[in-house]
Amino acid sequence: MEHDGDGGEQPGFFASRANIVLVGFLVLAAFYLITEHTAHLFGVAALAAPPCCPLIHFFMHGGHGGHGGDENAGAPSERQSSSHQH
Repeated sequence: MEHDGDGGEQPGFFASRANIVLVGFLVLAAFYLITEHTAHLFGVAALAAPPCCPLIHFFMHGGHGGHGGDENAGAPSERQSSSHQH
């Protein structure tokens, strides 16, 4: 059975004016949300940084409990090539 017309192809998303308006509205809404809430996010980040410092310090040192005093602290090439074992 043959159909007259477009051969089964559906029109694209941007073929409708309503879809173009919807995309424009979503872009404007996203821009508004980002610009208006950026100040709030930076404020929270400034308050959250000091409590996170001990956690960052702990995880960056791998939890091995020290700043140095490693018995086999040789040349930098030796420290980089050795594997970290507990």
